[in-house]
Amino acid sequence: MTFWNLYFILKFALFATGHLQPFWLANLAFAVALAASAPIRRRAWRIVRQVVAIAIAVPLLAREMHAPPLARLVEAAREVSTFNFDYWMELLPRLLPPVLLLTVAGALIVYFVVNRWLRVATFVLAVLVVMPLWQAGSGLMARVVAPLPQQGAATGATLAGQPEDHNAALATFRTQESQRQVAFGHLGNDPSAQFDVIVLHICSLSWDDLDAAKVRNHPMLSHFDYLFNNFSTAASYSGPAAIRVLRASCGQEAHADLYKSAPQQCYLFSQLASAGYKVQTLLNHDGHFDNFLQVIHDNIGVPDAPPVSNAAAPVAMHAFDGSEIKSDYATLANWYAQRASVPGPVALYYNTISLHDGNRVVGSALTSIDSYPQRVTKLMDDFDHLADLIAQSGRRAVIVFVPEHGAALRGDKYQVAGLREIPTPRIVHGPVGVRLVGFTGNHGATTVIDQPASFLALAQLLSNLVSNSPFKPGTTLAQYAADLPRTRMVGENEGTVTMQTAAGYSVKTPDGVWIDEQ
Repeated sequence: MTFWNLYFILKFALFATGHLQPFWLANLAFAVALAASAPIRRRAWRIVRQVVAIAIAVPLLAREMHAPPLARLVEAAREVSTFNFDYWMELLPRLLPPVLLLTVAGALIVYFVVNRWLRVATFVLAVLVVMPLWQAGSGLMARVVAPLPQQGAATGATLAGQPEDHNAALATFRTQESQRQVAFGHLGNDPSAQFDVIVLHICSLSWDDLDAAKVRNHPMLSHFDYLFNNFSTAASYSGPAAIRVLRASCGQEAHADLYKSAPQQCYLFSQLASAGYKVQTLLNHDGHFDNFLQVIHDNIGVPDAPPVSNAAAPVAMHAFDGSEIKSDYATLANWYAQRASVPGPVALYYNTISLHDGNRVVGSALTSIDSYPQRVTKLMDDFDHLADLIAQSGRRAVIVFVPEHGAALRGDKYQVAGLREIPTPRIVHGPVGVRLVGFTGNHGATTVIDQPASFLALAQLLSNLVSNSPFKPGTTLAQYAADLPRTRMVGENEGTVTMQTAAGYSVKTPDGVWIDEQ
């Protein structure tokens, strides 16, 4: 029983640290079956016993830890097969920290010493019997001591004190979002009031990452005319994130619907094309990983928007798979030089992976975690320089700064740094800003949008700007951000949903269980 004792002790440790929610009765039945079958002596039957036990133990542990579905694990296995050796060496200490290895080694030594004098199996069975009784007693006591609602209190007040039905709330959210849409007017014919729209889509950046890297006070953030303080990017991976921003003109879709076609009016750049813009796309990478180029092609919403080449830009770093990542400023500056030959206003979708986990800066031996403050500072400097370049050209532009998702620099109790399988608020809460370049009026203070918002609000703000150019004389910028649509923070990927609650947030696991978090 040594191996199985360690299996249950591991579960106790994971439960104590909040990483696992055991099914106590199932574990008790499993342990009793193991103990009852322990006296088997014939080799063949012992092998059968172990195989059957492992077939039960692994799925049980996975379910208790709310592991991703098998299909997601298979997909993840394909992704990690592209990691280069340097990235594996960087990931290893995160997945198996030296402190953890020393703790496990110490625990094993203690176990084998104690097991010589005491029957550890008896202790394991005792815990499996006591824990469900203790939890049941605690739940009963909580109900007994809970204050009764006052007679005569308003029904609404009583309901307000009850726990939210998360499934019902999510269903309501889905219904409401499916009915929302932003329409765009046509850009005016006055060339002096026309402007470019440049959407900068940044992989791996959240407010929490800015705090972890100690760069929340970077000057670029103060240059925005509009700043969303409570913006949900809704996704934790690049493909879904790109689809969400490219379909920003409609309400938030369920993850499962992202890879289905959407009504034409949902595609942001299709709306911009109809408004009078020439649509272009640009990346600072090759777009091959996870078929990203195809995702952009399928969701840009216009048939003639091939990616602009980044070949002339110098290599700034290499990605986790060894592919080249080009300098952001050089890539954008080269594009802007070519843009001068395009008549009329241009709408650009630009995607950068300069902040992605596993990137190695050329000429630096720093890991991607250690180099993140340097990389994010350089990124924001580059975007400031782009704004300066546009201003010096005498043209006008609305620059939209919007992250795909966070980098998860700090990790949490469920995920190591860099892992984003669960789209927690730390990952989907991104800094989103809009800057007007070439605006000659009074910028005034930054208009800060504190209400919960997502891509629909961003699309509405763009629609307001396109339909009534802010570059006309006598414009008050704050009016464009009035009455923007609110959106509850709901993050989602394949199999997992997170939803903001009054007390924090709740996670819906792949098996449909909601777990409340502070």
